[in-house]
Amino acid sequence: MSDLRGLERPGLREPVFVEPQLPAVALASVRTRRIVALGLDLILVSILSFSLWLALLFLTFGLSLLILPPLFPAVAFFYNGLTISGYRMATPGMRAMDLEMRLTSGARVPFLNAAVHAVLFYVSTMFPPVFLVSLVSANKRCLHDMLAGVVVIRRFL
Repeated sequence: MSDLRGLERPGLREPVFVEPQLPAVALASVRTRRIVALGLDLILVSILSFSLWLALLFLTFGLSLLILPPLFPAVAFFYNGLTISGYRMATPGMRAMDLEMRLTSGARVPFLNAAVHAVLFYVSTMFPPVFLVSLVSANKRCLHDMLAGVVVIRRFL
């Protein structure tokens, strides 16, 4: 005797583990474009990190050398968090490759999800076979995309 009345409440979100099916045009050449976008973004983050490192080195007369080694991860954290959660929903490298990032529900990615996605990405670079998940994923999502609850798609005009 099971009564299921009341479990059909409107407004309940679908479970996180269900991947929405996106149109093929939204996923066309996403993997290749993500790799090129990553290269562009790494160059930009390196330039920003070096500029900040040089400025802090001169401003503190060399006293900040001890705190500067974790500068690259900090810059990358805020770079990804701020650009992906911005109104364009992409880093400059992703914009150049005509990509954008959204939540699996289609909504804009908040700062915390974008920053956690960046941290998970940099952690997953220590285990390269993890990237093979995107070859079997329905929406070409990597494992860190799934954990952060985001999907990278082509930008539509």
